[in-house]
Amino acid sequence: MRRTLLLALALTATPALAQANPQIDYPAFQALTASVAPARATRLIAFKAEVAKPGTLLLDARSKDAFARGHIKGAVNLPLTDFTAESLAAVIGANPDRAILIYCNNNFRNDAAPVRMKAAPLALNIQTFINLVGYGYPNVLELADIVDFNDPKVEWVKG
Repeated sequence: MRRTLLLALALTATPALAQANPQIDYPAFQALTASVAPARATRLIAFKAEVAKPGTLLLDARSKDAFARGHIKGAVNLPLTDFTAESLAAVIGANPDRAILIYCNNNFRNDAAPVRMKAAPLALNIQTFINLVGYGYPNVLELADIVDFNDPKVEWVKG
């Protein structure tokens, strides 16, 4: 299923926009982004209750260093830069429909280390969501809230 989605997107790429490197396909990325947008709009949730559901994965795609300095309790770290079909399968498991809950720096109002705010159009949730769906994981949920990591309800683990 994952390869089928990526192949379908690659085949829809506009040749006029093709790049010299056949391993980089910006038009397919644009198509994937456009196809993900409607689903993402329905998957923004206040997910604290979702984290407690059996089988769900709380995924932190920030750098290993940022994760080590602090993260939400129960989160598993796989930096976005390390996403491959193999690394995702190793972390997520055999079920591609598993609920995957994501958050990023821009979910925290603190704007302090280790969650310095990113420019809004470049928030890590956007790239993480697109990548997970692109790799064949359709059940991605995203923290919609802006929270204070010092709030005990967030269950922030300091490194």
